[in-house]
Amino acid sequence: MKTKKVPLRMCVGCQAMKNKKELLRVVLTPEGTVLIDMTGKKSGRGAYVCNDEQCLAKAVKEKRLERALHHAIDAAIYDELRNSLIKQ
Repeated sequence: MKTKKVPLRMCVGCQAMKNKKELLRVVLTPEGTVLIDMTGKKSGRGAYVCNDEQCLAKAVKEKRLERALHHAIDAAIYDELRNSLIKQ
């Protein structure tokens, strides 16, 4: 029996490779809006961040999410990310 590959993604905050399901996905849709993708299946350019306040703070401070998505990110998206970290 073959073992299934576990998809790994890099956190933009801590630069660590982790299981895709452990990370939060931020997606830039083809329409140009930035959203938090809880399903991990929305179309568009995605960037991943750990479910950790320190990783998110580092990604915000160094604008790593903006660089990964090649798009400016509104402060409301960062607030929404912080709120989703608390819930999980």
